[in-house]
Amino acid sequence: MIFRFLLVLLALSTTTRAEIPLAERRSGYELMGRETRAMQDDDATNPGMLWVLDGETLWNRRDGASGVACAGCHGDARISMKGVAARYPAFDSSRGKPINLEQRINACRSERQKAAPLAYESRDLLAITAYVARQSRGRPIDITIDPRTKPFFDEGRNTFYRRQGQLNLACTQCHDDNWGKKLVGNAIPQAHPTGYPIYRLEWQGLGSLQRRLRNCFIGVRAEPYPYGAQEFVNLELYLMWRARGMALETPAVRP
Repeated sequence: MIFRFLLVLLALSTTTRAEIPLAERRSGYELMGRETRAMQDDDATNPGMLWVLDGETLWNRRDGASGVACAGCHGDARISMKGVAARYPAFDSSRGKPINLEQRINACRSERQKAAPLAYESRDLLAITAYVARQSRGRPIDITIDPRTKPFFDEGRNTFYRRQGQLNLACTQCHDDNWGKKLVGNAIPQAHPTGYPIYRLEWQGLGSLQRRLRNCFIGVRAEPYPYGAQEFVNLELYLMWRARGMALETPAVRP
């Protein structure tokens, strides 16, 4: 009830503004306390690294009817996967639409390894996604918007600016208009997805960007899309473009 009341106050105090200027963008890391930043910075204390280590094991493990490992095709992930996560979601020609990194991993499993796709939010999918994304830590986000991706990008942007749910709130009202203010004790971030999969102290575990988006939908009393829905991938595409040039932090830590 208190959370809902605070969201209503945010809605009433909102003034319409343009997107955050590039020079004024801030990672959620900059809004955290010193102790949480220290936890993210040190791989020995960053709990997300437990998933990264599991992901390294999965990367090198033979799987599926083909009996091949990810490393069998891609070799050393520290080399072959460098910069890859910074470019997703990316357009997939065979599907005629953008797909996110989790979907690319599952496509490789199905098509190359002849293995069953991994379930969203399963430890294995989070682990291998975190391992792949870890290889791009520190690299700038570099999303391509071209004639193929533009319609999906526009849909994602429209979702970000559209009021929805029983609270009649849009993403932009929190993350553009009220970032830095406090909501139930935590600073409202600018919603730049620089660290996913991410370890949240609230979750006591690692989670995907779509898990976070579903939490936001539920928070404004809107019906969330299912995991893997194109609507979520389109929103991911827009959010990653919005964070273009910012450094990847995976696995990031947040409150």
